[in-house]
Amino acid sequence: MNSFLDIHTTDKAELRGMIDAARRMKNARNGQPKGTPDADAPLKNRMVALIFEKPSTRTRVSFDLGVRQMGGQTMVLSGKEMQLGHGETIADTARVLSRYVDLIMIRTFEEATLLEMAEYASVPVINGLTNRTHPCQVMADVMTFEEHRGPIAGRKVVWSGDGNNVCASMIHAAGQFGYDFTFTGPSTLDPESEALEFARAQGVQAIVERDPVKAVQGADLVVTDTWVSMHDPQSARERRHNQLRGYQVNEALMGQAKADALFMHCLPAHRDDEVTSAVMDGPNSVIFDEAENRLHAQKAVMRWCLGV
Repeated sequence: MNSFLDIHTTDKAELRGMIDAARRMKNARNGQPKGTPDADAPLKNRMVALIFEKPSTRTRVSFDLGVRQMGGQTMVLSGKEMQLGHGETIADTARVLSRYVDLIMIRTFEEATLLEMAEYASVPVINGLTNRTHPCQVMADVMTFEEHRGPIAGRKVVWSGDGNNVCASMIHAAGQFGYDFTFTGPSTLDPESEALEFARAQGVQAIVERDPVKAVQGADLVVTDTWVSMHDPQSARERRHNQLRGYQVNEALMGQAKADALFMHCLPAHRDDEVTSAVMDGPNSVIFDEAENRLHAQKAVMRWCLGV
């Protein structure tokens, strides 16, 4: 049984296999209506529980559609419906769900919730997001880069802004897929040192550069994310804007990267805050390919988890 909990805890060869499988599945569906089932229906007669403590658009739609395309069925559950960890322990919830479903995806706040679910479930568990990491998103990002520019190994990826959960998974992926990583942002929002140390231990460069102009020079890919969470109070939003204003990805900053450098954002975006509309809608932006590839990457992850 394979659970997909984080990029840095999954074997490199297995990660590469998932990316390759995602591309094959995407190519096989070329031109078909979105609701057309995959020819091999690998999840036929399988039930997948999709648990959302945090609300979602892309994660919910892409997982739900992915299961349906592969011939399976979904059971979508919210944290309120389940009283996860309140009315019943997470461990007991995991044990019970394992009697009903074949696979569990959970999008939650605390990493501890994910890990406890995986420890006590007798079916595979997928990390749909925690406050600490977002591995499914970054699998789609790697897939997207390679669609447009070929192998990501040996390339330079720059993250500008907040060293958040998506950033952490991007750093983990640097170690696993072999690209160099530069973070540029204020020291108060640095990524976790453990993530940087993991990447360096795999033999790639993982550095912090406070000057965004210097950071993006020679970049093959520039990435950012929203400066504020939907859960942040107004005071926190204003403070973050003040800290991050100098790290906005705009045309001038992209002009310092390679001429063919790609731009990514996991969405949703606050246009003209962390990134300008000119960059989002510009020729180097692949944000909607990136969003689509959540579907294909996650289908590959689910197949890997179930061995089908």
